[in-house]
Amino acid sequence: MKLLTKTTLYFLLIMLPVFTAGAFYLYSKFNKEIKHETDEELVNDKLQWMRYLDTARVDNPIFRINTPEFILRPTENAAQSKHQLKSVDIYQEPENTYAPFRQLTQVIHVNDKNYELVLRKSIIEKDDLVNNIIHVMLAAFGGLLLFVLLSNWLISKSVWKPFYQSLGKIQKLQLNKLETIVFERTTTHEFNQLNAALGSMTTRIHSDYTSMKELTEDAAHEMQTPLAIAQSKLELLLQDDTLSETQQNSILASYEELQRLSRLNHNLLLLAKIENQQYPVTAQPDLCAVVEKYLQLFEELIKEKELQIRKEMAATSPWPLHPALADILVSNLLGNAIKYNYTQGNITIRITTDTFTVSNTSQLPEIPGNVLFQRFKKHNSNYTNSNGLGLAIIKKMADSYGFSVDYAYMNGEHTFRVTRSLSDSGLN
Repeated sequence: MKLLTKTTLYFLLIMLPVFTAGAFYLYSKFNKEIKHETDEELVNDKLQWMRYLDTARVDNPIFRINTPEFILRPTENAAQSKHQLKSVDIYQEPENTYAPFRQLTQVIHVNDKNYELVLRKSIIEKDDLVNNIIHVMLAAFGGLLLFVLLSNWLISKSVWKPFYQSLGKIQKLQLNKLETIVFERTTTHEFNQLNAALGSMTTRIHSDYTSMKELTEDAAHEMQTPLAIAQSKLELLLQDDTLSETQQNSILASYEELQRLSRLNHNLLLLAKIENQQYPVTAQPDLCAVVEKYLQLFEELIKEKELQIRKEMAATSPWPLHPALADILVSNLLGNAIKYNYTQGNITIRITTDTFTVSNTSQLPEIPGNVLFQRFKKHNSNYTNSNGLGLAIIKKMADSYGFSVDYAYMNGEHTFRVTRSLSDSGLN
């Protein structure tokens, strides 16, 4: 949830109970005032009637009137010095409903007799007035709430605009294309502090990235030379006939480990270059042609294991990859399919406009998903010349160039599928 939406929602959750409580308070206040005014009218009417009754004769028709608003009837109860007020509902025959009234009751002494005086006043119209007032006030409250919410949203959007501008600049950063970012100065002190921290951070990141990149490249290049020299010296020693068989085996083992170290150095350098996107896509190699090339290169290995190759490939399939990376992608997947296959096994290669799939039979179990693309994870300990970086290189390549890599295992067959987006322009 966005911060602006969150603050607006919290504001709404706070204001709604406040406005609701305010509406109930006003309703009860209006209702109380109306009852008070009606009671005052009833008391005033009582005083007027008592003055009139004090002068009325016994045969006056007033002593026989009985209406919903006025009742005067004889009673045996003692006279009361104070009246009683309460709310009552009186049945209205025309409307067939009960209507609210305020009622005043008092036992009075007139012409040496006690009478119960009952005065009532309808509060229907006053209730309607209260309801109308409440409806108007609720509409006003609703309009005010909407106005406050809209104003708060517009003000917050304006206030947070510099933050989103800075966030957009950070989101567009690319490590290999990191340039000096200029954050505009704002009128908000906290945003200026944030922009200053972001500017300092990006500068440090660029400096550290450049240093790491140079160190990786320099170290890899510096290691290549002594490794090549050591390999050549060992090759010369292997050609010495004066060495015993034990010495030759020791030198051969050292030579093989040195070759493995050389491959490891080369693969680590390759990973660093892929992470730094030092392989720009200036052309789109035909993946079908690359596959055919490596099938020829691996022809002897394929014949040695008597593997059956099935191809389901489009006529051409240009992929947005540097040619060197296209070679690495095909050679790693195809090489693993051959290496980990068994004699007279099967390899299936499928190429469409957006997918490259290699499936191979194998006696090896399914590769656990949590270690599938981890570096230096060997899925078969029988191959000591493997450094466990092949799949890691493919995964890093996919992440850096917007591809996805999927793995599936079914019925003794391992399947790797590389998928690219059809909307990919092919240029990074």
